Amino acid sequence: MTEINASIDPTAKVGPEVQIAPGAVIREHVVIEGKVSIGEGTVVEPFCVIRGPCSIGKRNHIYQFCSIGEGCQDLKYRGEPTTLTIGDDNTIREHCTMHRGTVQGIGTTTVGSHNLFMVNTHVAHDCVIGDHCIFANNATLAGHVSIGDYVIFGGLAAIHQFGRVGSHAFVAGMAALNMDVPPYVMAAGHYAKPFGINKVGLQRRGFSQEAIRAISHAYMVIYKHHLTIEEALTELEGMVAEHPEIQPLIDFIRQNGRGIIR
Repeated sequence: MTEINASIDPTAKVGPEVQIAPGAVIREHVVIEGKVSIGEGTVVEPFCVIRGPCSIGKRNHIYQFCSIGEGCQDLKYRGEPTTLTIGDDNTIREHCTMHRGTVQGIGTTTVGSHNLFMVNTHVAHDCVIGDHCIFANNATLAGHVSIGDYVIFGGLAAIHQFGRVGSHAFVAGMAALNMDVPPYVMAAGHYAKPFGINKVGLQRRGFSQEAIRAISHAYMVIYKHHLTIEEALTELEGMVAEHPEIQPLIDFIRQNGRGIIR
């Protein structure tokens, strides 16, 4: 166990394979087992359980009673040495659960940086989460889910396995996602439907008014012009040269998925 200049409470149980960087803080009654690395400045509050293989980056704050890096709940999982990777500067609040991947999936669950996971958020096996996302209380991600950057997930919202949510999308509280949410789109309801673009979020992130107008027009092309998806994409592709922010929307829809919410 590597723990040079780390602060580890004597009641914590830290296994021999664990590597803890300088400046990390491990509070009372924490259990850390297996091949786990914890980066500089990360704080793990009391009564958390972290199991590896698992890599946790720098300056994360993991609040009490979290379960990080546990084997997943997929019935096909047989204890294979899959992984969980967490980036830097994440806040993971009380009772969050994040599970390792599966060999049937991509073998790892990946969480980016600068994310906020509020109380009781669940990140299942083989999920891929970008940066600067917010997941409100009881947000639930099923297995193999992909979440872009700057996504906001409301409280009690849930997404079906293999679902996708594009960057800058907004998912309302208690939404049930059985199809994909394209970038920039607001989704609400059970099952979720589109409700315009995330204009306020785009303004907060520095998108110009011209860019927001172009994204709004792209939304209208997809959802209000009574076109097929291919017809809509053809029209959007004619706009990209002047409005490159539309390209991620085109790329997302062209990728194989569950189909976009309609």
